[in-house]
Amino acid sequence: MAGPYEICVLVKQVPDQGSKAGLNPDGTIDRARAKRMLNPFDRYALQAALHAKKSYGGKVTAISMGPPPAVEVLLEALEHGVDRGVLLSDRRLAASDTLATAYALYKTINYCGRFDMIFCGLQTTDGDTAQVGPQIAERLNLPQVTYCEDFSLEDGRVRARRIIEGGCQKVVSELPVLITVANSYHPLEYKSFRGAWKVQWLQRHPEDLQKVISTVDLDAVGADADRCGLKGSPTIVAHTDKVGELGGSCKMYEGHSPEELVAEVLKASSFKEFISAS
Repeated sequence: MAGPYEICVLVKQVPDQGSKAGLNPDGTIDRARAKRMLNPFDRYALQAALHAKKSYGGKVTAISMGPPPAVEVLLEALEHGVDRGVLLSDRRLAASDTLATAYALYKTINYCGRFDMIFCGLQTTDGDTAQVGPQIAERLNLPQVTYCEDFSLEDGRVRARRIIEGGCQKVVSELPVLITVANSYHPLEYKSFRGAWKVQWLQRHPEDLQKVISTVDLDAVGADADRCGLKGSPTIVAHTDKVGELGGSCKMYEGHSPEELVAEVLKASSFKEFISAS
């Protein structure tokens, strides 16, 4: 399969890691108070999608799921060179876990049409599960390359290098394929002047912006609302704790041989208490 290729990249808006958003009473992140940013892991997926477009030809569609303000990450993707964006936004998606999220995004990808390559970030900073990409691949019945840190296209096939424990693995996959991109891939390049100017122009012309970035709901993509949001999420958060409120202390041992360090740790009262408690 020769180019041009239809390329998809999934991006997510997450709470800024530098903001103090806090938690809601139910244990979920208070996203209304948090500053927003493009998921850092998705920056590598975006770079991979743009590299595929630049090197092998094609068009890139960025897809995101979230409330209306999530359009900001799609605008940012346009500034970097993405061709169009699709935002899945529906109040019935609130409190979706990875199972419900993967289902909703799978329906959105099908709604958008055929793709030769789908790029995802390795994980998100607000969930850290690394489950959504592989779940989407399973639903689409696609081969998947996870933890990918480099790839090329030859004879209509993806030749990728993926991280494994203790080294790397080289794999070859037919198209279409879903790839989750590791953060050891090339960092996202700067926004282009043309892309930034295009976004500024589109923001001044809302009727044209709607042609480039479309917002759809569950009904539009043909998703079953009972399989989304809280209804479709079997995950239950039973309890949460704020880091820093649990107390405790930490003592560092350094400057000695491993044998001396182990001996010092064995002498530590906290370790003795641990042994006696167990």
